[in-house]
Amino acid sequence: MVFKVLVVDDSSFYRRRVREILDDDRELEVVGEAKNGREALEKIDALAPDVVTMDVEMPVMDGISAVKAIMAKRPLPILMFSSLTHHGAQATLDALEAGALDFLPKKFEDIAKDRKDAARMLCTKVRLIARRSGGLSRPLLKRIETRKLPANAPRQPFLKSSSLLSGRKEAVTQPTVSSVKASGKKYQCLAIGASTGGPVALQKVLTPLPADFPYPILLVQHMPGTFTHAFAQRLNTHCHIGVKEAEHGDVLKPGVAYLAPGGKQMLIEGQGVKKTIAITDANPSDKISYKPSVDLTFGTLAKAYGGDVLGVILTGMGADGREGCRVLKDKGATIWAQDQASCVVYGMPKAVAVAGVSEKSINIDDMSTCIQTEMK
Repeated sequence: MVFKVLVVDDSSFYRRRVREILDDDRELEVVGEAKNGREALEKIDALAPDVVTMDVEMPVMDGISAVKAIMAKRPLPILMFSSLTHHGAQATLDALEAGALDFLPKKFEDIAKDRKDAARMLCTKVRLIARRSGGLSRPLLKRIETRKLPANAPRQPFLKSSSLLSGRKEAVTQPTVSSVKASGKKYQCLAIGASTGGPVALQKVLTPLPADFPYPILLVQHMPGTFTHAFAQRLNTHCHIGVKEAEHGDVLKPGVAYLAPGGKQMLIEGQGVKKTIAITDANPSDKISYKPSVDLTFGTLAKAYGGDVLGVILTGMGADGREGCRVLKDKGATIWAQDQASCVVYGMPKAVAVAGVSEKSINIDDMSTCIQTEMK
């Protein structure tokens, strides 16, 4: 199947560059270009693309406004291009709230050192989200106020239901469960790993957790450094629990989620009651592809907590987390995975499921409730 792509950017040079890359992929065909959001809406009606690449900052109608309009009128998978700045991070998170599925840095040199690798990453991302075109029916995220709500205020879900049914189904490796019975197992920590589609999924899981959640939470999301700081701030605004970008020396506390900083590795240290975070620079010579790496963080959790961990793998491309979860499970930890139907990309959860590491597959809409039931 060939997916039709609409490229939206106010720069003719950038549109041409993206077109050349995508047209080299035999599964992708650029059927049109638009120089702003308003023109994109017209081209969508005329060309019926399967997927859209969208710049954030454009004249006439910006990318965020265009995403909202597209998702309200004719929902499509959208990949955002963003600058690696604090403003760019905030705008990209706004676009994800409006319904975009994923993002990439606008400068290709920020995607990968090698241009061929950057082009390959772009094509892969576009293909993967294009496969979601059969199941989009509305924006994934609900726009809500950014002020901190009182502790006793009723919370609305930060996300709408994300039942992204792929038009090209893979074999389901585990049946989906919607509820769990508490096992009675002892826990000391909740750990969650995610990649593509993760910001949406993490928000869905974390916002219902109560302020007195009894364990620390470790979050590993594949994301650039400027984005992790902005994302942690945004989560902290909307969650009952505290959320922060992890810093070197942080002492793990119950009811606080620590987000691994992008471009670095987060390690958990300590064998006694006191556990701390060590943030290290990624070693260019090591074989770890992801920075941060779910495998690396989960591996150190196994040393620090043994089997007293609930590990959860959410939507994402690749297999990061599989080996870390295997190490945790060998220590007696419980491992869950997001189910196929609610994943943007069923890569990381599928990896742990196929390996026989995860015990349950759970829809993202039910994940938070299941976590609270199991860890109460």
